[in-house]
Amino acid sequence: MEMFGQINDSLVARFGELGPLYAVGLLGVLLVALTLPVFLRQRRDPLDKLRDDVRRGRAAATLDRKALRHDSGRGDKLDRFSNFLEPQTEEEMSSARLKMLQAGYRSKSAVRNFHALQFVLALGFLAIGLLYGLISSASGEVTTQQLVLAVIGPAAVGYFLPKYWVERRVQSRREEIENGFPDSLDLMLVCVEAGQSMEQAVLRVSKEVKAGYPALAEEFALVSSEMKAGKDKTQVLKDMATRAGVTDIGSFVTVMVQSAQFGTSLADALRVYAAEMRDKRVMRAEEKANKLPTKLTLGTMMFTVPPLLIILIGPSIYDIFTVLGGTGMP
Repeated sequence: MEMFGQINDSLVARFGELGPLYAVGLLGVLLVALTLPVFLRQRRDPLDKLRDDVRRGRAAATLDRKALRHDSGRGDKLDRFSNFLEPQTEEEMSSARLKMLQAGYRSKSAVRNFHALQFVLALGFLAIGLLYGLISSASGEVTTQQLVLAVIGPAAVGYFLPKYWVERRVQSRREEIENGFPDSLDLMLVCVEAGQSMEQAVLRVSKEVKAGYPALAEEFALVSSEMKAGKDKTQVLKDMATRAGVTDIGSFVTVMVQSAQFGTSLADALRVYAAEMRDKRVMRAEEKANKLPTKLTLGTMMFTVPPLLIILIGPSIYDIFTVLGGTGMP
C-alpha cells in the first residue's frame, strides 16, 4: 500500500490532481494494445470453417487454388473478431447488411469491415484525446470537465463518423436513383417496343445509363445477371426494390408483377408508368423551386438589408456627427 501511495503522490506532483486518471487511461490503452495480438493468434473455430466449406460447395474445388488461399487469408484476421464485430442476432445482421447494400457496399465482409472501422477510429481518436489531455495538463491548468470532453469527444466522433458516412452514402444513392429512374423507364419502353425481351431491355438500359447514373446502372446490371442465372423474375425485381430503398422502384415492381399476373401488355404498363414518373420528377423540381424563396429569406436579410441600410442611412449619420462636432455639442 505504501508503494501505491508513493506512486500516487509522484503522479499528483508531476501531472497535478488528475495524474492518476491519466495513468489509468494509459494503462487501459496499453492493455487493449496487448490484447489485440492475442486475439489475432487465436485459431479459427473448426465449426465455422466447416460451415464456410459447405456454403462454398464442392464446385469451389475447381477454382484457382492460389486465388482461393489469397481470399481466405485476407479475411482471417477479421474472422477472429466476428463475435464482437458483427451483430449476433439474425434480425440485426439482416438490417446491417441491407444498410450496406443500400450504401453500395456489396461484399460479404462489409458489415464486419464497418464495425472494425468504427472500433479502430474510436480507439485512435481516444488515443489522440488522451495525448491532447496530457499536453494540456502539462502546459496549464485544465478542469475535469474540459479533460473529459477532450478525451470522450474525439472517441465519439471516431465511432459515429463511419455511420454518418454510410447514411450520407445511402441518401446520395437514393437521390441518384430517383433522378435517373424516369429516363431508364423511357429507355426500357423503347427497347420493349423494339421487340427485345425484359432481360435484354434491362441489360441495355444498364449500359446506357451507366455514364449518368452509375448507381442505377449497377442495380439494373445485377437484375440482369440474376435473371440470366435463372432466378425468379418477380423475386429479382422485389430484391431490387429492397436494395434501392426507393418508393418509385417499389411501385414499378408492383406494376410489373401485376402486368405479368394478369397478362397485360408490358409496353403499355411501361408507357403509363414512365409518364407518371416524369410528371412526378417535374413535381419534385417544382417543390424544390417553391421552397427556395423561403430558404433564401434569412440569407437575404443578413447579407442584403445591412449593406442597404449603411448605404442609405450612413451619409446622413455622418453629416449629423459632423455638424455636432463643428458646433461643439457633446
